[in-house]
Amino acid sequence: MNTDLQSLLASLRDTDAMRAKQAIQHPARTIVADDIGGDGLYALPGDDTAAIRCGDQYQLLAIEGMLPQFVANTPWFAGWSAVMANVSDITAMGGRASAVVNAYWHHDDAAADSLLAGIRDACLAYGLQLVGGHTSQSPDNPAALAVAITGWARCLLSTLHVEPGQCLAMVVDLDGRWHGDAPYWKAFEQVPHDRLRAKLDIIPRLAEAGLLRAAKDISNAGLLGTLLMLLEPTGCGADIDLERVPRPANAPLERWLRTFPSYGFLLTLATRDLATVETAFAFEGLHCAAIGQIDDSARLKVNLDQQHHEFWNLREHPFTGFRYSKEH
Repeated sequence: MNTDLQSLLASLRDTDAMRAKQAIQHPARTIVADDIGGDGLYALPGDDTAAIRCGDQYQLLAIEGMLPQFVANTPWFAGWSAVMANVSDITAMGGRASAVVNAYWHHDDAAADSLLAGIRDACLAYGLQLVGGHTSQSPDNPAALAVAITGWARCLLSTLHVEPGQCLAMVVDLDGRWHGDAPYWKAFEQVPHDRLRAKLDIIPRLAEAGLLRAAKDISNAGLLGTLLMLLEPTGCGADIDLERVPRPANAPLERWLRTFPSYGFLLTLATRDLATVETAFAFEGLHCAAIGQIDDSARLKVNLDQQHHEFWNLREHPFTGFRYSKEH
């Protein structure tokens, strides 16, 4: 039985994660970019990290805050995930992560120890230095965690580089499993540390070879929400085919489109470079495929089983509110 695309898209619009991304519009109104140009735009919100020009490269800086319920219920995994998400953000910029700091509040000593163990384990796995932070343990404290990261890039990938005519691709590690009933796909467990690092390093290497233009880490807003964040800063649109999206065997389509994978990125590139890029990822056991095309419509259009529907119109309905370019 074929999936009804219109009903699927309606369900994907109506999620807590999508609403949380739209709530970013409020702080976005305080960002004034009219007098900022050139490399200064890379330091503004909209990309996965801020990027500050330092000589012939860019310093990268990002932060992740974890949901309090996640921190309270699964402290080790929350600590690991805070580092993992930050590393993915650095990678999406064409960068390499170097060090993290953390700030946490807790009321339970054992849970706090587990939280820090998750952070330390992830730093060891991804080859990062844990260089300090802020600690507050008291019986009256909530369970809260934020982790910040720094890194560097020689050749920057940015949403500001998204342009009509580019190929849209997705790369994901399908060698994993679901995290219970949650919308998380874990592809890091029992993976040697050097393999985790090698998989991440493909993206900065491809950026330095001039084979990628932009990238976005697939987040808790799922594939379509992440794609909106990739398109919005330049007011571009996209036309995608869900049948071409790489996904695990037997994974329900709707669940997969909501999923936050531990390794998953959207990429833009020249169509002529697609075969080379696919081969580079395949060499490390990763699945990369073209899923659509970038255009100048400011609309995200979706195709499935000969059904065609619009998911979002960024001109009529901003998503995060971060928009820095003129109309196409």
